[in-house]
Amino acid sequence: MAKPTFNEFAEMLEQAINHIPPRFCRDLTGGFNVQKGKKREGPYYILGEYVEGEHLGCFIVFYYGSFVALLGNEPRETWEAEIMDTVLHELQHHLEAKAGRDDLARQEIEELAKALRKG
Repeated sequence: MAKPTFNEFAEMLEQAINHIPPRFCRDLTGGFNVQKGKKREGPYYILGEYVEGEHLGCFIVFYYGSFVALLGNEPRETWEAEIMDTVLHELQHHLEAKAGRDDLARQEIEELAKALRKG
């Protein structure tokens, strides 16, 4: 399969989000957003991120360009699975923030440190 267009990606993302019970999205004041570009931190592509700000509220951003760079022409099922995994991952950040926890963020930092040590 050729890579999905931006609009096809947005539709797949919307389908994934529609499976989430609304109670888990409570206080996600800015909702779910998608940007065409890609985002990187060093050699790593950022597929999505949870943003929490005093003035902007809480929202989740997904980066279409990062998905394209990572998945390219993978089958649609691979795209859908990665989208769902990313939605759930970012939603976990939101729920942990609401609960005053940062378990997932600490786990990510530990994984990054391990990867950096391997070189």
